[in-house]
Amino acid sequence: MTPPGAPPHGAPGPGSDGARPAPGRGPRLGAPPGRLLVAAALCAALFTAAAVTVALRHGAPLAPERAALHWSTTHRGEPLRSLARALTTTGTGPIPYALALLAGLLAAGRGTFPHRLRAALFSVLFLAAGQALRYGLMELIARPRPPAADWAATATGHSFPSGHATTSALTAGILAWAILRRTGPGRGLTWCALPALWAAGVGLTRVYLGVHWAGDVLAGWLLAATLLPLALLLLAPLATPHRPESLPSP
Repeated sequence: MTPPGAPPHGAPGPGSDGARPAPGRGPRLGAPPGRLLVAAALCAALFTAAAVTVALRHGAPLAPERAALHWSTTHRGEPLRSLARALTTTGTGPIPYALALLAGLLAAGRGTFPHRLRAALFSVLFLAAGQALRYGLMELIARPRPPAADWAATATGHSFPSGHATTSALTAGILAWAILRRTGPGRGLTWCALPALWAAGVGLTRVYLGVHWAGDVLAGWLLAATLLPLALLLLAPLATPHRPESLPSP
C-alpha cells in the first residue's frame, strides 16, 4: 500500500530526473521568468538610448563610428572581402528561417508531431515579427547609411538598426536555447558558440563592408536581446510536452 502523499511505486520522486521545474522557473528556461524580463527591460532601455542619440544627431555618426568605417575601407583586401560578402548573405533570406525552423523542432525534442509543429511555427513567426518590428523602427528613425562610395556590398533602405544584425542575433538566440534544452549546459555551451559566432560575424561584416555604421549593428543586437527573453517565455511552454499526471495507487 502506498503511503498518503508518496509517489506511486516506480514513479520518479522529487530528487530524480523526472522532477518538475523549480518554483519560479518556466519550463526549462534556464533562468527565472522575472530575470528574463529584467534582461529584456535593460536591453530595451539601452536600445532606446541609442535610438534617441541617433535621432537627436539627425543620423550623424559618432567619432568611433567614423573611425570604424575608415578602418574598414583601408582593410578590404582579398580574400577577406569575398569571405565577408559570403557571410553577410547568410544573415537574411531563407537561411535564418531554416535555422529558426530547426530550432523549434530541436527544442520540442521527441514530442508528438503537432507539438513539434507548434514549436517550429512559433519560432518562424517570432523571427518574422522581429523583422517586421525592426523594419518599422528603421522607417521611423530613417538614419542614412554611410556614403555609397564606401560600400563593398549592395544595400537598400535606411541604416538603423541593422536588419542583418537583428535577424542573425534573433536566430542564433533561439537556436542556442534549443541546443541547451536538448544537450544541457555542459556540451551545449560549446555548441552554442557556433550560432553566437555566426551572428557576431554577420553583424561585423555589415560594418566591414561599409553598408552600416557600427551603432546600427549594436542597436540590432540590443533589439534582438530585448525580444529574445520574451520569445523564450512564450516558446518554452510550447516546446514542453504535456504529460498526464500519474494517479496514486489505491
